[in-house]
Amino acid sequence: MLLHRLTEYAARAEEDGELPPPYYRPKRIQWILQISQDGTSAEFVDRRPAKGERAQETVAPYVYRSGTMPPPYLMVDTAQYVLGLVKQVPGKSVSERGVADARRRRESYAALLLEWADAVPDEPYAAVVRTFVTNGVLQSLTAPDEMTAADNVALMVGTTWLHRLRSAEETWAAVVRSRKSGKAAASLCLVCGKDGELLSTIPESIKSGAIPSSSRGRDAQLVSINAAAQGRCGVIQLINTPVCEACGGRAMAALNLLLASDTNRRRAADSVTVWWTQEPADDWFDSLDAPADATVARLLASLHEHPDPVTAERVDPRAYYALTLGLNNARAVVLDWLDIPVGRLCNHLGAWFEDHRVYDGWNQRYVYLPLWRLALAAGRWDAKASKYAPASAPKGLEQELLHAALTRGPMPARLLPHLLQRIRADRRIDSPRTALLRLALHPNRKDHQVTAPADRLDISQPDPGYLCGRVFALLEAIQYAALPEVKATIGDKFFGTAMTAPAAVLTTLRQGANAHLKRLRRDNPAAHAALSRRLAETFLAFGDGDIPVLLTTRQQARFVLGYEQQRAADFAARAARAAQKKAEANGSETDEAAASVSGATG
Repeated sequence: MLLHRLTEYAARAEEDGELPPPYYRPKRIQWILQISQDGTSAEFVDRRPAKGERAQETVAPYVYRSGTMPPPYLMVDTAQYVLGLVKQVPGKSVSERGVADARRRRESYAALLLEWADAVPDEPYAAVVRTFVTNGVLQSLTAPDEMTAADNVALMVGTTWLHRLRSAEETWAAVVRSRKSGKAAASLCLVCGKDGELLSTIPESIKSGAIPSSSRGRDAQLVSINAAAQGRCGVIQLINTPVCEACGGRAMAALNLLLASDTNRRRAADSVTVWWTQEPADDWFDSLDAPADATVARLLASLHEHPDPVTAERVDPRAYYALTLGLNNARAVVLDWLDIPVGRLCNHLGAWFEDHRVYDGWNQRYVYLPLWRLALAAGRWDAKASKYAPASAPKGLEQELLHAALTRGPMPARLLPHLLQRIRADRRIDSPRTALLRLALHPNRKDHQVTAPADRLDISQPDPGYLCGRVFALLEAIQYAALPEVKATIGDKFFGTAMTAPAAVLTTLRQGANAHLKRLRRDNPAAHAALSRRLAETFLAFGDGDIPVLLTTRQQARFVLGYEQQRAADFAARAARAAQKKAEANGSETDEAAASVSGATG
């Protein structure tokens, strides 16, 4: 199914002129070997970028090669093949075997050039290359001192890249087919469903660096069976995965095109996700990392209009695909594969934003968080740097959050206890962590009739953990109102204990708040009246039940949620009062100005 979808994308990309020729891949060309028009001489042109500049790339012949003496590429290859340059190992001298291997590489490269020239006798540049090789010009060249064995060298005549000639592209494709096709007769291809020449191995690999990894970057194979234990019935290579040459090459070309894209790719710490659609459609994926207000509003409107995912997919049945890859040595690992209608994707993304949004009381608006910030907030808070420590979040969490967002699935079970531990240790609660708590506390994200915990203060919520969090926030607000210059609040001292064992802490703090309320009654009667009333109402919400001695894991999460939402509501009230005072002050100034004008006129 995956290879089939990639070949579909390849056909569309080819029509748009985006797909490179078969078995071609972008390469950095460090040197040009400029051949004269008659092929009797040549010189090197240095194309290495200056320091700080980005190297230029061009599509060039490529195929995955391995072994002790892999065959050469046509026209464009490393200096090891073009010039027979021996790879130098620091601290070691060049051995006779190394020199002999370099000579064989150079000979095989020259032989491939002649094979192309003989195959296309009508090509004007074929005679130039034949003269260049047979007259010994290639063999007489000496590599510049600055050149390394790994530098790519491309042949050029005048202003023409020889590897971009149509005849070179066709010859290279034929060479690859002869190297990679199986010995069995043509048979049914698993991808296209037609009889064709089957591959023994996939010719093209995933480009080094395309999949993020902490280990050394190297090319990776999407389908690789080179040991008996990996194949069915002990059969290696692609015997049990029949793929024809056309489908295998086009599928990998399409995948590499997606992996190189800046618009259809999302890189994480140790994985990469690419996405595409069967037909042109709006790009909703970017909203996960850059949630623009207009885009989120459209997704939420679509969710509210069609809350049932089944109904939503009928609205827009166009297919949407997303592939997530990881790396295990030289093999790509399919971490996730998504094949759903665009309508269902919009439903899932709308639910994602509605289930995690956080109310900003001071600015009186909802905040929607980028997915990367949510993943980062599960890590360790560095108070000195005032940011989350890089690479401190649980490994793989970002990929799990991405899967949940795209599939409307649940949060990983490990998230909630880990997040609570980090909150206790860091004493840090912010919008991303509050959003993660809302997601983790959702009873069932798959069921569109089940709602997430409230996105703002819910005074009707009877959960004891939630009520304890609200009480703690009110006690902290009372302390701050009475002692605005306080350096260490009760939140700094007792929050971690209160969220696990609230009974003893809240009882003690309630008694200590009497002194603060007494001071407020003297200095700020309005604040005293408001805070006293809210505190009494919240304690009454416990009903006949006592404050819990210990809270469960989910109750601890609701404690944090109640604490943060109570604070957001208090911020909103303070902001409203400030705005009202400002409006009254402006109104008074306007009245005074009008009166003075009236008096002057009179």
